[in-house]
Amino acid sequence: MLETVEIETGPNPTAAIIWLHGLGADGHDFEPVVPHLLWPDAPAMRFIFPHAEVRPVTINGGMAMRAWYDIVSVDGNRGHDEPGIRKSMAQTVDLIARETDRGIAPGRVVLAGFSQGGAIAIQVALRQKPALAGLMALSTYVLLAGKLKAEALADLQLPALVAHGEADPMVPLRMGQEAADTLRELGCSVSFKTYAIAHSVSMDEISDIRAWLKQRLG
Repeated sequence: MLETVEIETGPNPTAAIIWLHGLGADGHDFEPVVPHLLWPDAPAMRFIFPHAEVRPVTINGGMAMRAWYDIVSVDGNRGHDEPGIRKSMAQTVDLIARETDRGIAPGRVVLAGFSQGGAIAIQVALRQKPALAGLMALSTYVLLAGKLKAEALADLQLPALVAHGEADPMVPLRMGQEAADTLRELGCSVSFKTYAIAHSVSMDEISDIRAWLKQRLG
């Protein structure tokens, strides 16, 4: 089981948000946004921020850092490290199963991810049965597109929030649009939003995330 940072917003949580960080960050990266994601009368929720394993990353000169998989190049195909991708997918599935063991059913779990973490979140959410409460894919892209389309479960009708920076130099906006299009093609109910930011998350985006979470978990 991956090490995690966990924040419970009240006793006996009835919902969970599992949020995967981006390349080179760790589970503390999105910890500060939790207070901004709560609304009046929100249910008690458990926010789970796992730490990816430390591994060498080719595009960063082989430097070891927290990463969900190795990135060989930043061209349109970032799925060269399929074994690493599959391992991180399995670790994320284990986190969802642990929430079931702790009394929170998959239908009350939102899976979220930023950038590289979002790419893993997409892979897991579309294969997860019973279906999750929703998917948040932030500043991210689709890996292994052909295999995803072959392996995704049918009729999930999964709610998905796809958000992207219009000036993102690391993951171009077109990749976010392609992710939204792929999710729609696979039967998801997609809300696609863009913001005048680079490779980051803005307060406007956090406000939209809060509203979306309220719809899913309120």
